[in-house]
Amino acid sequence: MAEEKMLKFVSVERSMPEKRPPMLRREDFGEIYADYARDRAGEQAGRCSQCGVPYCQTHCPLHNNIPDWLRLTAQGRLREAWEISQSTNTFPEICGRICPQDRLCEGNCVIEQAGHGTVTIGSVEKFITDTAWDEGWVEPVSPAQERPESVGIIGAGPAGMAAADMLRQAGVQVTIYDRYDRAGGLMTYGIPGFKLEKDVVMRRVKQQQDGGVEFVLNCTVGEDLSFDAIRGRHDAVLIATGVYKTRDLVAPGSEAGGIVRAIDYLTASNRKSFGDEVPEFDSGELDARGKRVVVIGGGDTAMDCVRTAIRQGAESVKCLYRRDKANMPGSQREVANAEEEGVEFAWLSAPKGFAGDRVETVEIHQMRLGPPDATGRRAPELVEGADYSEPVDLVIKALGFEPEDLPQLWGTDGLEVTRWGTVRAEFGTGQTSLDGVYAAGDIVRGASLVVWAIRDGRECAQAILDYLGQGAAAVAAE
Repeated sequence: MAEEKMLKFVSVERSMPEKRPPMLRREDFGEIYADYARDRAGEQAGRCSQCGVPYCQTHCPLHNNIPDWLRLTAQGRLREAWEISQSTNTFPEICGRICPQDRLCEGNCVIEQAGHGTVTIGSVEKFITDTAWDEGWVEPVSPAQERPESVGIIGAGPAGMAAADMLRQAGVQVTIYDRYDRAGGLMTYGIPGFKLEKDVVMRRVKQQQDGGVEFVLNCTVGEDLSFDAIRGRHDAVLIATGVYKTRDLVAPGSEAGGIVRAIDYLTASNRKSFGDEVPEFDSGELDARGKRVVVIGGGDTAMDCVRTAIRQGAESVKCLYRRDKANMPGSQREVANAEEEGVEFAWLSAPKGFAGDRVETVEIHQMRLGPPDATGRRAPELVEGADYSEPVDLVIKALGFEPEDLPQLWGTDGLEVTRWGTVRAEFGTGQTSLDGVYAAGDIVRGASLVVWAIRDGRECAQAILDYLGQGAAAVAAE
């Protein structure tokens, strides 16, 4: 019986796809995990316990039907598995690669709690959709009927593209405006290739173009085209710009040369992978080759920076984080990968100041963890008299991102923002203070995960469809 392929967690050990050796993978920007063979994917999917209350699904922001597509994969019914997977997730092959499964689905797997090792949900998810692409099952959207209404989306990142996909499925005309020369947002220019190879993103962009989504690139709203002009062109507008403003580093000497923003550093590296000319990289300003590199921060962006510097041929790479390893916000799996590749972590360390017109040394505070702060995490405190110096040639600030002041940049009255600068939007719909204007992703919730942006985009798309439907009904009533 097919069901006998399940419940193998007692007899079959957890096994990830083979990981390339650190000394090999640090030489290029290719993804570090190999693909599952079909039988291995089915075997690992068969470890699922098919529990009555699937915490993996509950803790997935998209509430993906994980037990169902694991069961179908174990039974060899891959097309059905893919159909269920993509029914709730616009980009399952991307989430399978970059989601911090250890904090979401896999971290809440029931058999993990029982000591058997979690099901490798992310790797199976990646396998299913990569197979779908290879087999030609993934096709451009072809709506049953085209609708006359149009929606303008500002931002071609995961939230904007997820919304565009759902709107096109309903036949709505969609135009996405983006400041960059390629679509994809941080999936294209922020996340390094060793986590997400760029052809994976570009084939999704092409799929949307082939399905009727119009991309207007190299378009900075407020400069090349006004926000009011976009509103005038469309029946509804979705703001999905993300957050790109880097948090400042407040320390003496922080304006010295050689201290750069993480977003600039990662964008330059990703542009080089596309074969672009990048003067700031070619001059050495944003190239870590031969340099002593210090990255400041403990999130996933910091992990992207340290692992990129290793691949660029840095002489040494050190990560400063003011809390300890157990309290860092980044994925523990990414920390482990970085350590394997030669990154040194200086836990309980924070920058005190920098010396040199072009940075030569960083003065470092030693920290300890005190009582919990307002978030419940133990707050870092200075250890008096325990400072030390570290020679450095390149400092990368990975302190997180904040929203830009959109009302000022766009010259827009009436677009309300929160005290944090994010766009104020209704929970569950994304409706803003302006009629027919919605917002989704990081510009609403602050810097977060791609999977949350996808969820927000899909929810906004449904709200926009409801809004357009009401508009059509009102016109018909007249």
